[in-house]
Amino acid sequence: MQTKLTLRLDDSLIQRAKTHAEARGTSLSRLVADYFSLLTLDNGEVTERIATPEAAPVTASLWGILEGAPVDEGEYRRHLEEKYL
Repeated sequence: MQTKLTLRLDDSLIQRAKTHAEARGTSLSRLVADYFSLLTLDNGEVTERIATPEAAPVTASLWGILEGAPVDEGEYRRHLEEKYL
């Protein structure tokens, strides 16, 4: 069952949200529903969402790829400096 929800938001925010939804080929209602679904667990408890294999196909393909791999913070920092500086 779907129920109507009224939100009071700043006009400019609504326009930006509509533009964002249109650019993604979806409705503003779907955009809000998707966002709300990211905020809640199945039991309705509000939580911060963390990446899970169900989050997206790309995320699922990378899930656990570094499990057990040694991570050297200094080496990684050098890599990022060489790449971006």
